Amino acid sequence: MAEFDPRIVKIGIEVDGVLRVYDGLKISATGAKFGNENPNECEVKISNLSADVRDYILTETSPFNQNRTRKKIVVYAGRESYGAPIIYVGDITTVSVSQPPDIELTIKALTDNHAKGDVIAKTAAPKASLSSIAKSSAETLGLSLDFQAEDKQVGNYAFSGGATGEVGKIGAAGDVDAFVDDTTLVIKPAGYPLAGRVRLLNIDTGLIGQPEFTERGIKVTYLIDETTKLGGGLRVESLLNPSINGLYVIYKLNFAVANRDTPFYWIAECTRAVT
Repeated sequence: MAEFDPRIVKIGIEVDGVLRVYDGLKISATGAKFGNENPNECEVKISNLSADVRDYILTETSPFNQNRTRKKIVVYAGRESYGAPIIYVGDITTVSVSQPPDIELTIKALTDNHAKGDVIAKTAAPKASLSSIAKSSAETLGLSLDFQAEDKQVGNYAFSGGATGEVGKIGAAGDVDAFVDDTTLVIKPAGYPLAGRVRLLNIDTGLIGQPEFTERGIKVTYLIDETTKLGGGLRVESLLNPSINGLYVIYKLNFAVANRDTPFYWIAECTRAVT
C-alpha cells in the first residue's frame, strides 16, 4: 500500500432494480458476516444528504409504502490504489433519521431478508448430488453459487420451511460449510479456506495490535483490504506471540469503515485450518 492511499467508502441503495450510489458525504458502516445460515447484518450511517434524496430513501423504505419490492443496500470500501470492492450486500429492514442540524440517516439491513418469509417445500430423487441441491437453493434465493466442496450423493433429501433456512440444511450434510456472502451461496470444505483467498497477515501487511486467543481459535483486527473474504484464509505471523502463528479460516467477519473517522478495519474470528 502506498504511503498515502486515500480510503473510499460509498453506499448504494437499490429500489426497483435501480442502484443509486452516494459518496462524498460523511459515511460509516459496521456489520458482521457469518459462516453459517445466520443472516449477515449491517448498520450504515450517512449524514447531510439533500432533502429530496433523504425523502426518497425514507419514502421508499417505509413499512407503509405500497411498493413492497426488495430494497437493497450495498457497501463499498477500499482505497484509491485498487478501488472500492463490495464488502456487504443486504436488504434494508429499517431506516431512521436524526434531528437537525447534522441530519443523519441510520439504515439497518440483513442479507436475504426478503426471502425469510418465503415458505418452500422441496424433495429430491432418492439420490441427489449435493451440488445440484445447492444450485437449486441458490436459484431460489436469487444468488450465484460458489461450490468448492467435494461433491457427494445425498439420500432422500427433503426440505420445507423459510427459503433462507435451506442454507442450514445444506450445511448439515456433513463436512461442508454453507453460507451466504453478499450475492453468493458458498459451499466449501469444512476446515479449509476458500481457494485463492489466503492472506498473509503480519505487522507489515495491516495487522492492528496482537491476535487474541478465543475458544475456537483466534480473533484478529487488521486494515480493510481487497483480498479478505468470509471463509477465506489468514496466514498469521506474530512476532510477539509466535505460538499463534499458522493458517486459519475465517468463520465470522466483522467490519467497521468510515470515510471521516478512524475505523477502517476487519475484525476476523478464525479457526485453525485443516492441514
